Amino acid sequence: MKQYNINLLFILLLGFIITLPVKGQTADSLDRYLEIAGRNNPGLNADFLVYKASLEKVPQAGAWSDPTLDIGFFLKPMDIVGGRQIADFTLMQMFPWFGTKKAAQTEASHMAKMAYEKFRETRDNLYLEVYTQWYILSTLAEQLNNNRENLQLLKQLEELATRKVSSPFSGSSSGYTVPTPSPATKSSSASPTSGGVAGMGSMGGSTTSSATTSASMSSMGSSGSSMSSGMGSTAPGMSDVLRVQLEMVEIENNIESLLSEIAAEKAKFNALLNRPMDIEVTIPDSISKVPFIFDEGVSMGEIENQNPMLGMFEEEELAYRAKREMDQKMSYPMFGIGLQYSLIGKSKPDPMNPGVTPEMTGMDMVMPMFSISLPIYRNKYKAQQRESRFMWQSAREKYNNTLNVLRSDLFKLKQQLDNAERKVTLYQKQEQLARVTYQLVVQEFVTAKSDLTNVIQVQRQLLDYQLRQAEALADYNTKVASIRKLHSFISSNN
Repeated sequence: MKQYNINLLFILLLGFIITLPVKGQTADSLDRYLEIAGRNNPGLNADFLVYKASLEKVPQAGAWSDPTLDIGFFLKPMDIVGGRQIADFTLMQMFPWFGTKKAAQTEASHMAKMAYEKFRETRDNLYLEVYTQWYILSTLAEQLNNNRENLQLLKQLEELATRKVSSPFSGSSSGYTVPTPSPATKSSSASPTSGGVAGMGSMGGSTTSSATTSASMSSMGSSGSSMSSGMGSTAPGMSDVLRVQLEMVEIENNIESLLSEIAAEKAKFNALLNRPMDIEVTIPDSISKVPFIFDEGVSMGEIENQNPMLGMFEEEELAYRAKREMDQKMSYPMFGIGLQYSLIGKSKPDPMNPGVTPEMTGMDMVMPMFSISLPIYRNKYKAQQRESRFMWQSAREKYNNTLNVLRSDLFKLKQQLDNAERKVTLYQKQEQLARVTYQLVVQEFVTAKSDLTNVIQVQRQLLDYQLRQAEALADYNTKVASIRKLHSFISSNN
């Protein structure tokens, strides 16, 4: 029991440390939201209560069996040599074979640790979901900023086109301000989620739809140009202004869609934290790459030592080993120690036996007792031991199978991590080139060396690279979080 209390204190202290606020966290940082989720999520709390309930089975397994008390009364006292027997009281306590209770406690302790590993697995899954939603929101926020930035570029381009219409014979760039796209600032904090990239598929869809509508927008611009040419009151070049306005309408629609999607994702995020859906969630305006160095040997070692699924199968194997030992000891005899007390009353005078007087009778009897069980039916005990052996062998096989799956998952995530990193580098270079190209093509448009079609095409490419870069960053961060989950977030310095 002393060792059990020490283990219980250690496990409870560990669980308390897990839920402590992370040092240096801000009021609405990701670490703060992880803490809130760890405290409030109903699914996580349910598993923790199951673990606490399993701890209560340890003292039950080590308790003695209840003693039995037998009481018998004679409706008509029975005459015996020493008097008249009125009642019998028998108290008996049974004791199992030596070491049986200890084996039972060991089994219950390992079962409780299994419940704790299940709690850790639920916690890690919850943390991964929180990371997922956090980076979905961060990516949507950056995409929103990118669309707003592009909307400002289009407004400047509209102003240039309007001024060009009003001054069709200027022929030079004097008096025109070339719009310069400013690089989006990146915050230094980050963390990931594979689900985040999947959730952002809809954003990618909106970007694609914007790109795929270029042909229709161009045709609309051409029709607008023909209409303008047919209308004598319309100035030459007015079709360029209309085409820019069409692009602006498309960007404004994207912004409205993003705002609606952000509201829905915030509600899902609050649900993970078990909070009202309308509580505001503070998210960064941009998403950046998480610093992470992958070491295969270290990761494999942490997986084998920290992964809760592997820990659960280890505890299951140890529990069934202890159960097999308990079953073996249960097949040995049990001992019983008891006491019988007989209540004897005085006998009546017997004329046939004048030598026995009532004064010589009526003495109660106390009789110590000893009993032993005889486990002669061995088949059931042997079957119990075989069952326990098969179960711990099954747990060992499940451990090996899970370890192989985790190893393959680790290598797959590493390959996906490398791909995501290459995409991040690619889109960063493409975005930089697109910004320079945009400045040049706008300058050419102002000096009448290029038409509006080229400007709009480059502007769309710039927006597309910005959105793809945000998605690639979320994909990279997602893979980092998934790798950290394989060896439990507690060992990953969240």
